Amino acid sequence: MSYTQIAICAVIAALIFDLFISKRKLTTRKVFWTSYAIIVFFQLITNWWLTSRNIVMYSDQAIIGLRIASAPVEDLLFGFAMVLLVLDLWVYWGKKGIQRK
Repeated sequence: MSYTQIAICAVIAALIFDLFISKRKLTTRKVFWTSYAIIVFFQLITNWWLTSRNIVMYSDQAIIGLRIASAPVEDLLFGFAMVLLVLDLWVYWGKKGIQRK
């Protein structure tokens, strides 16, 4: 499986969890998109720094080739999925009242 396929699957899985499993529907809220805009700004800076200095490199066979701020677009997809899932779990567990030990 390529990085592109994994990133797309991650986005789909995160959206399914958000909309149908946890039913928090964060992606329908303005506050989520405002938060994500702040996060993606810093993600682009970090991705640019890591990829432009060849600290992180990607195989051309594993990505589609489209780059934003020197990093493959797949990084944005994967980053979106991670942010959505983490925030969704945070809200989901917070509403469930998970107790700390």
